[in-house]
Amino acid sequence: MIDQVISELKNYDGRPVKIMEVCGTHTSSIFKNGIRSMISPKIQLISGPGCPVCVTSPAYIDKLTEYARKENHCVLTFGDMMKVKGSRMTLTEARAAGGKVKILYSPLMAVAEAEQNREIQYIFAAVGFETTAPVYALLLEEIRQKKLENLKLLTSIKTIMPALSFLCEKEKSIDGFLSPGHVSVITGSGAYRELAARYRKPFVIAGFEGEHILAAIYEIMNQLKKQRHEVKNMYASAVTEEGNQKAAALIKEYFEAADGFWRGIGTIEKSALRLKEEYGAYDDGSGEEELEEDMPNGCKCTDVILGRINPTECPLFKTVCTPLHAIGPCMVSPEGSCGIWYQNS
Repeated sequence: MIDQVISELKNYDGRPVKIMEVCGTHTSSIFKNGIRSMISPKIQLISGPGCPVCVTSPAYIDKLTEYARKENHCVLTFGDMMKVKGSRMTLTEARAAGGKVKILYSPLMAVAEAEQNREIQYIFAAVGFETTAPVYALLLEEIRQKKLENLKLLTSIKTIMPALSFLCEKEKSIDGFLSPGHVSVITGSGAYRELAARYRKPFVIAGFEGEHILAAIYEIMNQLKKQRHEVKNMYASAVTEEGNQKAAALIKEYFEAADGFWRGIGTIEKSALRLKEEYGAYDDGSGEEELEEDMPNGCKCTDVILGRINPTECPLFKTVCTPLHAIGPCMVSPEGSCGIWYQNS
């Protein structure tokens, strides 16, 4: 069966088709499995805004670096946030300048830190998509249960559905979407049905093995051929129609939708999750950042994030912009489009 799929995709000779994979893990797997060599050059695979670290506002980083350098304060973060540059510096540079920044591997480790050092005010950098929002909700439950007054969150949590709607509105050349597998575990496949109906585009959810991705591309191409626009869940081992209801309930309990700023794109309506007003005591200034930004001179990250070009088409790629010296947001994380293309091209 897979041989037939590859044969049909390889020999496709119709109109050019553009398929966007939103998840960075899908982008990595496409490279790892040599997917592009197995399909027609008329089927273009493009990356979308699938890296939450990459689309985090510079002003958010500025606030973290300010807290890191504030007396009796310490920023807690995941390692991939360390190299993200704000308007002035990164968290790595703030720590080198004497700021207090500690890398954690789990949000719940923050509770132990705060319990052991109650004289220090901890700020947890809560960055992510729907996949990590339930974990942050569990962290808040722990904070409340233990009555920790020295641990607060600074949130930059994004939601994928409004971003997909934005892409469908603004980027008419995208023909179909390889929907993000991890996010879909939380949201469920049903979350895409309104988008598919409104914009008349296929949304296909796939796992992360090469065969899964090839099968999903084949499904999208088959739908386009038959002029269909359906949601197809090809990751049924992990994704259900309704999603993870327990995780969704946790998100609904603690968070509400708000306008969100996406670095490289701008503001997308109702695309962020903010702590509800009744939990404001656990928030340390989220959402107060300025919603304006200019990309560095020559940087084409906006075009990369919106699927207009591949990273190799940016004049800064692999010249002055590298993982060790990231100019644009797409290069700051191994999950970013440019970071993945750098490692594999």
